[in-house]
Amino acid sequence: MKSEANANQNTKKEANPMMTQQTLTQLRSLKLSGMADALQEQLTQPSMSAMSFEDRMALLVDREVSSRDDRRRTRLLSLARLKYPQATIEDVDTRRGRGVERGQITSLALGDWIKTGHTVIINGATGCGKTWLACALGQYACRRGHTVMYMRTPRLAEELRVLHGSGGFGKWLVQLAKTDVLILDDWALSPLDAGTRADLLEVIDDRAGSKGTIITSQLPVEHWHSWIGDVTIADAMLDRLLQTTHRIVLKGDSIRRPKVKPSGELSNQPASETQ
Repeated sequence: MKSEANANQNTKKEANPMMTQQTLTQLRSLKLSGMADALQEQLTQPSMSAMSFEDRMALLVDREVSSRDDRRRTRLLSLARLKYPQATIEDVDTRRGRGVERGQITSLALGDWIKTGHTVIINGATGCGKTWLACALGQYACRRGHTVMYMRTPRLAEELRVLHGSGGFGKWLVQLAKTDVLILDDWALSPLDAGTRADLLEVIDDRAGSKGTIITSQLPVEHWHSWIGDVTIADAMLDRLLQTTHRIVLKGDSIRRPKVKPSGELSNQPASETQ
């Protein structure tokens, strides 16, 4: 009976505040902030004293893992520089007549097209939501732990000139080759010069069969060859891009058009970006 009473007394014994603070400080200095936060929460919950050391430690480790995953996803999303970082696949408009089905989006979200180097091609008229859908797929890729980079193709020529001028093109090319998902927005919107054409082939060649690429374009795929211009480069580029593709052709009115009130008057509010 005496030993049992001592055991109960030891169980109810409160932690030394100085030791606890030192432990929290050390955890944070070791960059284990998730574990430190979880420990602070445990200390405020009397029911935790009834749990075994192993169970409490398991909860601390689980919290640290979750915390690191959250920080990684936030960092990946920031580095992706998506035009619409708030776009999500859950909000994709799959109403009849839009040209995209829920099953198709789910298949892309859960599929292995990124690791196998497939190309997702999103066609459609201006304002139908191509960029938004591409960003939604990119955002979900970040959530799954993939690296993503968003680029507007019309601005690529100027960016490449700067990189060549500063001597950073080679390093940029290596970094891009390691990126899991590359989004090339507004593909074929403006003419290609010879330098950009050759550099773009290098980018595509590095990704063929190993990294995923998303392309949005108003121009149908059958006209891409003539847009690229140089026959040899066009053949090489399209051979790599179109090996295995997932094609989506969006339809419907422009989402940028002003909403119409029931009375027939135009609203000053812009159309929703949700697709």
